[in-house]
Amino acid sequence: MQMDNISSQRLKGRVALVTGGGSGIGRAAAIAYAREGAAVVVAGRRQREIDETIAMITATGVEATAVVADVANSDEVKALVQAAVDRFGRLDAAFNNAGIEGKMAPITEQSEADFNDVVGINLRGVWLDMKYEIEAMIALGNGGSIVNTSSFVARAGQAGASIYAASKGGLEGMIRALAVEVGPKQIRVNNVLPGAIKTPMFDRLGGEAATSTVVKFTPLGRLGEPADVGDVAVWLSPDEARFVTGQSLLVDGGIAIPGIR
Repeated sequence: MQMDNISSQRLKGRVALVTGGGSGIGRAAAIAYAREGAAVVVAGRRQREIDETIAMITATGVEATAVVADVANSDEVKALVQAAVDRFGRLDAAFNNAGIEGKMAPITEQSEADFNDVVGINLRGVWLDMKYEIEAMIALGNGGSIVNTSSFVARAGQAGASIYAASKGGLEGMIRALAVEVGPKQIRVNNVLPGAIKTPMFDRLGGEAATSTVVKFTPLGRLGEPADVGDVAVWLSPDEARFVTGQSLLVDGGIAIPGIR
């Protein structure tokens, strides 16, 4: 992935944190934050992948740092947020993108361990991210924007995805509560809900074999690119979106629109 030249600089002087930043949507968002002038903290579980993202950013002269962290681990999430504040002195935006698909199968073939693994990262992990991000933003007193990655599957039923859908659907209720709770602190909380995006997760879930079917049911007639979602997450962060909070925004090419199939 190539990083475009920096242009509008809407986030110059600000700091953004991205989880799951080693590939796919997270990498695209980290690059987009940097393109807008923000210093970026890129987090993920695999050092090599997040280092690759950092190299793409720093090659353009934008400051960035990598932190290995598992969002399912409370101590690691707390340390991640503190590392961002220690390095750059502030935290203005966060994109909580880390997630897993888990075992896609009929509910009769899923286990409690499957449920705990997926919910532990996709729901509890995002709750932990927001807990420590919000604590830091309140302490710093500058407000901020938090965006989480949900999924169109939270809105559109998909057989075999009961655990994944529950983990992503839970984010919708969570952000509405938090938008009310932290709005007086000028902290905004929103979700993006990607459709079928060309990422390693899509490849694991069918990839090329599933592409023609997915494209058939997507009104815009193509798979999404990681930047299609990353750019929306970044759009929600600067002042242009200053009156948007508690929203879950579908970025799916229209695949979740109800209609005759």
